[in-house]
Amino acid sequence: MKIGILGGGQLGRMLIQNALKYDDEWFTLDPAKDAPCSSISYFTEGNFNDYESVFNFGKGKDVVSIEIEHVNVDALFELQECGIKIIPSPEIIKTIQQKILQKEFYKKHQIPSPEFQVIQNKSEANFPLPFVQKMNTGGYDGKGVQVITNEADIKKLWDVPSVLETLVDIDKELSIIIAKNEKGETRTFPVTEMVADPKLNLLDFNICPSSISADVQHQIDQIAQQFIEAADSPGLFAIELFLDKNGKVWVNETAPRLHNSGHQTQEGNSNSQFEQMYRVLKNLPLADTETLSFSGMVNLVGEEGFSGKAKYEGIEEILKLPKTYVHLYGKSETKPGRKMGHINVLADSRKELMEKLIRIKSLIKVKS
Repeated sequence: MKIGILGGGQLGRMLIQNALKYDDEWFTLDPAKDAPCSSISYFTEGNFNDYESVFNFGKGKDVVSIEIEHVNVDALFELQECGIKIIPSPEIIKTIQQKILQKEFYKKHQIPSPEFQVIQNKSEANFPLPFVQKMNTGGYDGKGVQVITNEADIKKLWDVPSVLETLVDIDKELSIIIAKNEKGETRTFPVTEMVADPKLNLLDFNICPSSISADVQHQIDQIAQQFIEAADSPGLFAIELFLDKNGKVWVNETAPRLHNSGHQTQEGNSNSQFEQMYRVLKNLPLADTETLSFSGMVNLVGEEGFSGKAKYEGIEEILKLPKTYVHLYGKSETKPGRKMGHINVLADSRKELMEKLIRIKSLIKVKS
């Protein structure tokens, strides 16, 4: 098959790396000529937000998918009209890429998500403090999101279409990845616990399996089922969740694609999220997602104060450690906060896993 991916970043790179054991042709579109996928696919330098670029890229492909949701959906609708398979559907991509539509989708389908107000500009804001402002479009990796805690913060409101959302009193941040193929078969990966870097607002650690009660697991299973039925599309979806201090689970947001919170599946599960996504695109039987071990992931991001050619300090020490797996993204240039790679770890207990993750975090730095 000729498989086209909009976006040529690390998610696409790892998808293609996994799929090289099969026989398909991979095509990617990305604005950066040295994007991570550029050396392992038929690469087109171009703007995935531009109608003509996306339409021309998609022509002649058997299936077109995404590794970032901020793409031109009008072109995807047109490609679909031309008989090209689009996974996930342009409808669900359009819904998810706009925070306003995404929140209204949850409300319509009775999927638990924090109370919200839609505003077109900051003068319309009339919502109880504290709250979170999420820009309607363009937010990514913690960008386009800010917390408003008091009256003084109101001055900081962005004057753009946004969602204002009740600030959840968070106990844990969780994620579940669910896949569906065209036959209607579904599979979920075990719930992952996420620990964020408060400074960068980026994922720091993944921990799997998460430490949650049977009731919380039941709530999450229900949410995943409600979402996949409402989305009505093949695809792989990462549902980011908040567990509040009263034991209630809320949907934060959903990514209609491969996700950072599934990286530990590469070694921690019978099959990875990348294998699962490949099978979704090919409409093959979905892969077994059984947990093999306690597993976790450390994000490698560029250190503050360093920009330029990437150097990985401590990499040799990391490579001496047992059950430790390095995944670099092929980005030659580092800058503060840029995702450059991740390290997966396996362990026999949660305690051992946390100790290993913290040690690895202290050993390795991405500098220039």
